[in-house]
Order: sequence, then structure tokens, then C-alpha cells
Amino acid sequence: MFHKKILGLPWMSYPKTALTHVPEEEYTVPIGRARIAREGRDATIITAGLMVHYALEAADKLVNEGISVEVVDLRTIKPLDRETIVNSIKKTGRVLVVDEDYLSFGLTGEVAAIVSEEAHGYLKAPFKRLAVPDVPIPYSRPLEQFVIPSTDKIVSAIEDLMK
Repeated sequence: MFHKKILGLPWMSYPKTALTHVPEEEYTVPIGRARIAREGRDATIITAGLMVHYALEAADKLVNEGISVEVVDLRTIKPLDRETIVNSIKKTGRVLVVDEDYLSFGLTGEVAAIVSEEAHGYLKAPFKRLAVPDVPIPYSRPLEQFVIPSTDKIVSAIEDLMK
């Protein structure tokens, strides 16, 4: 799955972090291994796809508030890299999972299960999820923007985690 907003299409707004260098030589991306997209010490954001870029933008804003955020780019959700998730939570003690899918029955719930089973003793604050509420995606652009996670919503959720 590849989100249209990270294609760099000139007629669509996209995060600037979506424009990256592509090596000329052959390379591989390991299946089932997450990537630490940004190192941090105060909180972990776990996400995938377009939301990685929003998380990176949020981390840039939060550094101005003295909050260091680690961003885990899952890259694949089946298989899911439990080890990287748990190690990041052990490091920061705070976790926000961001998903552009619905809140119920999705990625955020699976990561919550991993936290509960393998990392709950390391939490300094309750686990937090940011996803689309269980409503149909609105056709109206302002309403669509209201329900889909954004950089500002991620910033606000991390600020809440830090209280």
C-alpha cells in the first residue's frame, strides 16, 4: 500500500519528508523489520505510511518544546516487528500509535496488545492511540480533515502524554 500523498504529485499537498533520495544502485528493504525514522528519548510514535511523515513533522515541532520524540516506521504490518516496538517503548516509556485507518479493529489495537503483553511495565504514562474515529470518511474536505490524523493532532497527543 502506497499513499497518494507521498508520491510528490505537484497538484496535491504532501509532506516535504516524502521527497527523498532514491539510490541508483540496487537495494532492498527488509520485510518485517521496522525502521527508527528518528531517534528520541521522551516518547515513541509508532506508525506507518503517510503518518510517518506527519509524525516526523510533529517531532520537529516538539523539539522546540524540549520534547524528544522517537518515530518508529513499521514499514510492514504483517509481519509486525514486535522487537523494535518493545525496545523503543523501553527506551522512552511513553507511546502514541498513529494510524490513518479506523480506531477499532486495526493496527492501533494490535500494537496495544503488544504493549500490554510485552512492555506495560516500562510505561511512564498510559498508552495512547490516534486514528480515525469509527465514522465513515466524510466527502466534505473540512470534515475529512477533522477526522484524519494530522501533524497538529500528533503534537497535541504527545503533549498530553508528557503531562
